[in-house]
Amino acid sequence: MTVVLWITLGMLGLAALLLLARATMGPTMLDRTVALDVLIAVLICGVGVEAARDEHTFTLPILLVLTLLGFVGSVSIARFTRGSDDIEAEKAER
Repeated sequence: MTVVLWITLGMLGLAALLLLARATMGPTMLDRTVALDVLIAVLICGVGVEAARDEHTFTLPILLVLTLLGFVGSVSIARFTRGSDDIEAEKAER
């Protein structure tokens, strides 16, 4: 069980680092938004692993809040962005 836990936490940590890199280097706002949305999903998985390891349900409200935060954030960004995510088109408009 301990080996599986460490492998899982290592993979989640690596995913979080790669997502942070993508969020900082993303060429468009939508790339950054998707990276941060997936980062919230990785955080939810990490909290879920911790809850499964300690065998308690104290973190269930935290999981619910993080899930709602990710959903509302994604929907609001999708609502207020333009339909085109073409970088060349954005440069041509300027």
